[in-house]
Amino acid sequence: MANPWLEIDLDDYEGHMRAPGVEQLGVLSELFAYALATCRPKSIAVLGIAGGNGLGAVNPSVTARVVGIDINPAYLEATRRRFDTILNLELYRLDLANQQVELEPVDLVHAGLVLEHAGTERCLDNALAMVARHGSLSVVLQLPSVLEREVGTSPFPAISKLASEFSLVNPDALITQLATRSFEPVHQSTRPLPAGKAFWLGVFKRMAGTTLHSNSSSGAELVDSSQ
Repeated sequence: MANPWLEIDLDDYEGHMRAPGVEQLGVLSELFAYALATCRPKSIAVLGIAGGNGLGAVNPSVTARVVGIDINPAYLEATRRRFDTILNLELYRLDLANQQVELEPVDLVHAGLVLEHAGTERCLDNALAMVARHGSLSVVLQLPSVLEREVGTSPFPAISKLASEFSLVNPDALITQLATRSFEPVHQSTRPLPAGKAFWLGVFKRMAGTTLHSNSSSGAELVDSSQ
């Protein structure tokens, strides 16, 4: 089956995320900005980068390398158009749930609403393999709501294609899973959203003295940002 993310136009996705009653795009940007300010990374990787939401908060004098990963090449092209003149971008087309990635580790890996779609198996392995020895992982998860469906309603019906691929991740279970991988939480916070939803942000630090394990092969397709 084709990945539903390949069937969603970026305008529809961003329109949905901005729509009244959803209003998640700005909050995701703010949480990413918090992770940047907290970690002050020299290099970052954004998983599921879409159109680059939040990259405006990246200070190129602090963060010299920005890696973006997404399965949809049109999303990566939009990110290139929007930010290539101000950031040192490396953009890779990759299915994080089904392919392995082997890239130079970064100081901060950010996964905002990614694990709900790509799962906590191969995708999480990829994320942790990209964290540098003294680096950090920041994760944004959607918390359950008794008032609204997991994929909210909006004027963009194409978004409904994502519902079957979306599964909430329990923050406590993630914390436990990451502890077995030598990552400890250094920050947790919750941000309320419309329709009774909320986002949870967790920032994790690789514990001192742990060994890096890179993936054995890369299925990443580099998107040439020089064109």
